[in-house]
Amino acid sequence: MVIPAPSVAPAGRSRRRWRLAATGALVATVVAGFGAVTALSAEAAETLLSQGKPATASSSENPGAFPATAAVDGNTGTRWASAFADPQWLQVDLGASSAITRVELNWEAAYARTFRIQTSLNGTTWADATAATAGAAGVQSLPVSATARYVRMYGTERATQYGYSLWEFKVFGGTTGTPPTTTPPTGPTLPGGGSLGANVTVFDPTMSMASIQSTADAIFKQQETNQFGLQRNLLAFKPGTYNGLNIQVGFNTSVIGLGQNPQDVRINGDITVDAGWFQGNATQNFWRSVENMSVYPVSGANRWAVSQAAPFRRMDIHGDLNLAPNGYGWASGGYIADSRISGTEGQYSQQQWFTRNSTIGSNSNAVWNQTFVGVQGAPAASYPNPPYTVIGQTPVIREKPYLYQTNGQYAVFVPNLQTNAAGVTWANGNTAGTSIPLSQFYVAKPGDSAATINQALAQGLNLMFQPGIYHVNQTINVTRANTVVMGLGYATIIPDNGVTPMQVADVDGVKLAGLFFDAGTTNSANLLVIGPNGSSANHAGNPTTVQDVFFRIGGSIAGKATNSLLVNSNNTIIDHIWAWRADHGNAGTYGWTVNTADSGLIVNGQNVTAYGLFVEHYQKTEILWNGNGGRTYFLQNEQPYDPPSNAVWRSDGVGYPAYKVADSVSTHEAWAMGSYAFFQNNPAVHSANGFQAPVNGGVKLHNIFTISLASGTIDHVVNNIGAAATADQVVPRTVTNFP
Repeated sequence: MVIPAPSVAPAGRSRRRWRLAATGALVATVVAGFGAVTALSAEAAETLLSQGKPATASSSENPGAFPATAAVDGNTGTRWASAFADPQWLQVDLGASSAITRVELNWEAAYARTFRIQTSLNGTTWADATAATAGAAGVQSLPVSATARYVRMYGTERATQYGYSLWEFKVFGGTTGTPPTTTPPTGPTLPGGGSLGANVTVFDPTMSMASIQSTADAIFKQQETNQFGLQRNLLAFKPGTYNGLNIQVGFNTSVIGLGQNPQDVRINGDITVDAGWFQGNATQNFWRSVENMSVYPVSGANRWAVSQAAPFRRMDIHGDLNLAPNGYGWASGGYIADSRISGTEGQYSQQQWFTRNSTIGSNSNAVWNQTFVGVQGAPAASYPNPPYTVIGQTPVIREKPYLYQTNGQYAVFVPNLQTNAAGVTWANGNTAGTSIPLSQFYVAKPGDSAATINQALAQGLNLMFQPGIYHVNQTINVTRANTVVMGLGYATIIPDNGVTPMQVADVDGVKLAGLFFDAGTTNSANLLVIGPNGSSANHAGNPTTVQDVFFRIGGSIAGKATNSLLVNSNNTIIDHIWAWRADHGNAGTYGWTVNTADSGLIVNGQNVTAYGLFVEHYQKTEILWNGNGGRTYFLQNEQPYDPPSNAVWRSDGVGYPAYKVADSVSTHEAWAMGSYAFFQNNPAVHSANGFQAPVNGGVKLHNIFTISLASGTIDHVVNNIGAAATADQVVPRTVTNFP
């Protein structure tokens, strides 16, 4: 049965009955940059200089598995291994001439029988910093007195028939230049690992199914309508089979399987999101997720009726997946990745939907914008009738890190980077990647200060947030390459006193996942910054990823932030964000002069790729793209509901676009983007264009549209091209290719 979205909404329904994602932008002059944390001066306490710095080697046994960079990534679960020959070397570029005080080597079983530590100012001329030294499996610490930019281990004789193999190569000391103003926090060494917190409920297949159902029902009862509450929950299922369950998922709740792969946790039953709490309207079913499980639905179809910030990842559905609420009421956009649906992916009344790197039996229905990237079994491309955007392969992606158990212990699995990929990562065995034990994470708990969290990061630990609320009065600084920062159960970070709550240095391979930033009542310049202003390093081989990261301005509290996400680092991958300036919420938390926010996303980096952007209601350009080589696959945007008038909104009276490619950009490409108008405060308000882009041949937009949801007007789709989207006709105005 195919039910299109209704053309008008009945009286009394939510103002969010028509939802679309948007992306926001901010004028560059208001964007605050930051300086990366650097090493201490030579007079200060010993400082680790080498972690995350560029590393090279004479050879690698397997460059994909044992690269040189693995020896300086702070992860004792990864290593560099050389070819089976003598001599071999591994070197690190500290980036500046530094006073070296000590070198620490963590050898694998294949160690050096003899080696030297050597230093260089230019990377060409080397001097011995130690005499010939006997190696030993395990950790060796060698005092060194030298000033150099480059430091290397030069192995002259292997202890085994294999090559040289280092888990970690650490260089300590201090810079000989001007001491920086930022000093890492000090204090006692913080332990890794520990409890996941009281808000994590773990189920075992040996437990009574009735007991599991009762516990899940109690959490859902609390969270079914608790849209702006403070409670956060994670329900985790250990590997095994569970029978007769119907796990209903409410606000700020995540449900996960703890197996290596989805098939390890089997639910003979359902994992359900419906909209009975909102009279069959699913447009406010936000902030919930499910991941890494196999479901055999009782009726043959599992229902997942959501709208924004509700990721569906690593799921194996043996039957159909119904994306509409019971009765086929309104639903407005969601996200699926790395999942398999043996039956039909039923779009029904979903106005927009994004599916990536998955396998489906078939698809049914289309409303305004259904998008498939790297999906086996996707329908044929046919935009705009029906509105299917289909791209056969995903150009570059790393799937989201996930919590699981191995040998009865918690760990985090980090999938490998993929290029030109389609289908799921786990179809033919384990997902390829790296396991990091929980002992290498600092597990933050509500009440931890930003200073404590920064101390843990400075120690070289990864970071995991227990479900809960975190107020921070200083920026959390992620400065080490390959750091994993992940939240459980919609862990929420609120900045106090107008600070930027989190920023990432211009380093390789940081993974940010499952984080929720809720703007504080004092304006922040940004809520998350990837790379300082002027970032220039090439991260194509190991990009930073931002996955299932959500931003809220108002709704819960009267939050303010000029911009939500600022991306300065090149090659960054954005994989599912929802940046939302609230149009509803607790009394006094939203309104044109209350929850002020200019933009949702600003991209300054080069070759940044975005999948599944949802950006809505910001007061100026919602997404501003300044970097060359960018690619966007899917945007859902709704322009702000509440401009009092065109004159108040913008001095020239034309409004702001949802998505703007800057005039200076020469190469950019985007697919499947939509922008809605619902100017409820003043239906006379109009926006000149949904999209703006330079006309230079190198900037291309495909399958884009605007629509008025019966209030207000968008005059054109892009650059004064395309028919007006008007209140009297709730139909998309499309442009298939621009220019």
